[in-house]
Amino acid sequence: MPVPSSLTAIPRLARNPLRTASPLFLREGEVRRGVELLYFGYTRLTRSIDDHLAKNGLGRAHHRALYFIARQPDLTVSDLLAYLAITKQSLGRVVTDLIDRGYVVTQTGKADRRQKLLRLTAQGAVFEGQLFEALRAKLASAYAAAGQESVTGFWRVLEGLIPEDEREMIAMLQRDMP
Repeated sequence: MPVPSSLTAIPRLARNPLRTASPLFLREGEVRRGVELLYFGYTRLTRSIDDHLAKNGLGRAHHRALYFIARQPDLTVSDLLAYLAITKQSLGRVVTDLIDRGYVVTQTGKADRRQKLLRLTAQGAVFEGQLFEALRAKLASAYAAAGQESVTGFWRVLEGLIPEDEREMIAMLQRDMP
């Protein structure tokens, strides 16, 4: 993607994405740089799967649902709602689309028959795996370029953005990691 012409006048050193944070890292300019890097980084990361989703008539909300259902087979609808932080109506459309396309199946809860449990089908697992592989390759490349210490720092910043009362939900996902 070309650099906007308004940026070509900025000295090359100022545009270096590998520069370190200033000791005044809480000033507006440094915070704005972080916000911009989050916006641009996330956009470029998700762009790597947008075409694949679009070919299947799906969007990013569908991908996020597939991702969390893959991470926790038999995930309850209420837990997925908490993970995605979207309205029940929006989630209903997303889950219905995924069921209609044969990517997700539901079953009633074993202990609580009012619960609806979500699980990927074999086709859904293959599709989610393809999406994850594209994201993994892009993120792993960025991680390798940054180094272990930087990755740990990045994780700490992202964890700091999560409200304290929601961190246990995230920690539960990490317990299942090898």
